[in-house]
Formats: sequence, C-alpha cells, structure tokens
Amino acid sequence: MTRGDLYRVARPPGNDPKRFRVFAVVSRQALIDSRFSTVVCAPVYSARHGLSTQVDVGPDEGLRHDSSVHCDELVSLPKPRLTHFVGRLDAEKLRALDDSLMTALGVLDD
Repeated sequence: MTRGDLYRVARPPGNDPKRFRVFAVVSRQALIDSRFSTVVCAPVYSARHGLSTQVDVGPDEGLRHDSSVHCDELVSLPKPRLTHFVGRLDAEKLRALDDSLMTALGVLDD
C-alpha cells in the first residue's frame, strides 16, 4: 500500500448510499508502513465541483469515469478493508492532493 493508491471499498463508512466507494490513501507513508491498523483516506465521487479541496481523477488513474477526490471528507479506514486496488495517483496528482489537503485542513494562508 502506497500513499496515493486508490482502493474500492465495500460498504463504505457513514451513511454512504453506495455499496462500493473508491478511496484515495492520503496518510504519510511512514504511517502506512507502520503497525498502526488504520490509514486516513479521502473518498472519490463522480460529482466534480472544481473546488480547491477536490482533485480531478479518472480513467488515467484506473477509474471508469471522471471523478474527484474530496479532501474535505477524510475518514480513517482499517487497512484490511483496502484490498481491491483500482489505480494510483501520479506525481502531478499527488502534488495536487497535497495542495487540496492543505486547503481542506486550513494549513495554507489565504
């Protein structure tokens, strides 16, 4: 498992109406490689609003449709739930993910 990997998760947490949802792993690699049992992930939705907290993804990343990673909706998922690998964000998308996460968490100065 690597930061930026996309996994399809059955029965996503919360009140998600979907049976499956793709999530992007956003935790730092040191946490992913540790014995810690969960990682922080961001959900992928087909809805794209062009917000600075969203990263556009699609077939180039292994998805069927154009979608976006929503960094405003971070969740902690148990590592064993991340078994169905879909694809991976390239270096450019990882930089965009970093920017979106910083915006979502209020790390950047406006």
